[in-house]
Amino acid sequence: MHSSGHYPQHGGQLQSISNRFGIPVSCLLDFSANINPDGPPASVLSALRASLEEIETITAYPDLDSTNLKEAIANYSEVLPGNIIVANGFVPLLEAALRAFSIRRCLLVVPAFVEYRRTLERLGVEIEIEVASAERSFEYDVNRMLDRGCDAILLANPQNPSGICQHPSFFERLVEEASKRNIYILLDEAFIDYVPELSLTAKAQRSANLIVFRSVTKFHGIPGLRVAYAVAHPSLATSISEALPPWPITTLASRAVIAALDDHPYALRTRSNNLERRRTLERNLRRLSLPIYPAAANFLLFRIPPEIDAFAFWQLMITEHRVVLRSCADYEGLSEGHFRVAIKTPTENNQLTVAIEKSLSELNHSSS
Repeated sequence: MHSSGHYPQHGGQLQSISNRFGIPVSCLLDFSANINPDGPPASVLSALRASLEEIETITAYPDLDSTNLKEAIANYSEVLPGNIIVANGFVPLLEAALRAFSIRRCLLVVPAFVEYRRTLERLGVEIEIEVASAERSFEYDVNRMLDRGCDAILLANPQNPSGICQHPSFFERLVEEASKRNIYILLDEAFIDYVPELSLTAKAQRSANLIVFRSVTKFHGIPGLRVAYAVAHPSLATSISEALPPWPITTLASRAVIAALDDHPYALRTRSNNLERRRTLERNLRRLSLPIYPAAANFLLFRIPPEIDAFAFWQLMITEHRVVLRSCADYEGLSEGHFRVAIKTPTENNQLTVAIEKSLSELNHSSS
C-alpha cells in the first residue's frame, strides 16, 4: 500500500529523525546503517589518542602518496600497493574512475545504492537501467547487460540492499566478456569483508577493465573517518589517482585505518559474530512470515505484507518502539514494502523482532 510522507535519503540519519519526531538521538535504536555493532577495534582508539599527542599530526600535511596506508591495505587485501587508490569515501573514487576513463554511457544495475545514480548524473553520464528483480532473487543476465551498448557497467557484490552475493565465477565471466567489447566493470565490494574469499580484488590487479571499490569503515565500525579504496591494474590505478584531488585522507584517518586493518583477531571475530547473529535474526523474522532474501553481508532485506501501509509501519517503529529501519522505497526496482535492517547485537536484534511483530499486529488491527 502506498502512503504519504517521506523517508530519509540515507541510512544513519538519526539527527534529522530525532528533530522530526522529537525523540532524543540517544533513545533511538538505529538499524538503518550497516555498521559493525561491536564498535571499532580498541587499537583504533589507541592509535588516535597517540596521534593527538604528536603536534605534527595536525601541523604537518598528510603524506601525499598515503604510502603507509596503501601498504596496510595491500597486506590486508593481498594486493600490491601499486594497485591501490585511496580516497575519503567511495563516491570520490567512483567519480575519479568515471572521469579517468571518459565514461559516456553506463549500465546501472538496480536496485542499488542511491549514490550511484546521483554520481553518474552529476558527471553527465548517460544512464541505462538494468533491473535485477526481487521476484527472480536479484539474478543478473550477463548477455543482456553486455548488449546494452554501454562503456561501463556499475554493480555491487554483495548487493545492497538485498545482501545477496554472487560467486566470483559469475563476475569472472562478465569481466572476460566485457573486455572483448572494451566495457569497464565498476564493482562495489563495500561489504565483501564479510565474505573475503568471494572478493575480486586479486583479479582486478591483472584486468585491463575491472575496478573494484572497497570500504574499510563499515566493517571496522569507523564511518566517521572517511576512507575507501579501489583496486585496479597499475596503469588504471595511476589514471584514477590523477583524477583525484590531492591529500584525500587526513593523517588521523590514515593512522586509525592502519591500526584497524592490522587487527586480524577483530576481523575473524566480526565475521563469526555476524554470521551467527544474522542466522538467528533471519530465523526470527521468518517466524513472522516475512519474505527474506539470502544475505551474505551484515544486513537483511525483508518485505512487509502489501496490505500494510509501509510509511505508517516505518513511522510506528520509531514513535512506539524507538527503532529506525531503512525503507527501500527510494531504491529503483523495489516496491515500497521492502525494508533493510542491519545486524546488531543479539539483544538489539531481539528488540527489533518484537517491535516488528507488535507494529505489524497493530497496523493489521487498525486496517481491519
